[in-house]
Amino acid sequence: MDKKQYHIMCEKGDVGRYCILPGDPGRCEKIARYLENAELIARNREFTTYTGYLDKKTVSVVSTGIGGPSAAIAIEELAAIGADTFIRVGTCGGIARKVKSGDAVVAVSAIRQEGTGLHYAPPEYPATADFTITAALYDAAKRLNIPVHAGIIQSKDSFYGQHDPQRMPVSYELLQKWEAWKRLGVLASEMESAALFTAAASLNVRCGAVLHTLWNRENADGAEDHDTEKAIRICIEALKTL
Repeated sequence: MDKKQYHIMCEKGDVGRYCILPGDPGRCEKIARYLENAELIARNREFTTYTGYLDKKTVSVVSTGIGGPSAAIAIEELAAIGADTFIRVGTCGGIARKVKSGDAVVAVSAIRQEGTGLHYAPPEYPATADFTITAALYDAAKRLNIPVHAGIIQSKDSFYGQHDPQRMPVSYELLQKWEAWKRLGVLASEMESAALFTAAASLNVRCGAVLHTLWNRENADGAEDHDTEKAIRICIEALKTL
């Protein structure tokens, strides 16, 4: 706990127990505006850290970059210096047709179609969000009158494997599994939650996720919504409860 962490370049006292985890470093300052007296603590590689206060509690915002490996590094190093409650605020693409562009998705669990989690737990272990965080996020969305869905999501390692699967030599597997996710009612697809949930379980810390739906390629309307403000508001409201 007394050492400056190798990747995030933070040490004990730099971050709070509660951490908001966006993927994009560019989103950290936007989220930090919801905190009182927020200060930039460190910036290294994909990891940007701000710390401030929410209802007199210390809260940090730490970007995790794209994908499971860097997300796991972030939660490992934050837990090592005292953080124990994490909320991923990210983006996703809808799978179930009921999930519309602009809707919020609260992840109950995540399909582990990624590699990082295999270094933490065998494939049979489910990547599941903390119940108290999940409930707080869902209730917050309802209080804010933001359209929200709660359920299973998919986490994968390849953005283009999803968006251009026909081009891939393993197209047969990608397309068949995508069809399976649709039939099973999986809500949305993203790239970090499964790794975060699995790593959090191994570290005995809490982690949940709220995602902003950018688009749903299964729908024919072609709508896109890139404003992540609603997901951020849900996270902040849930943190007040937690």
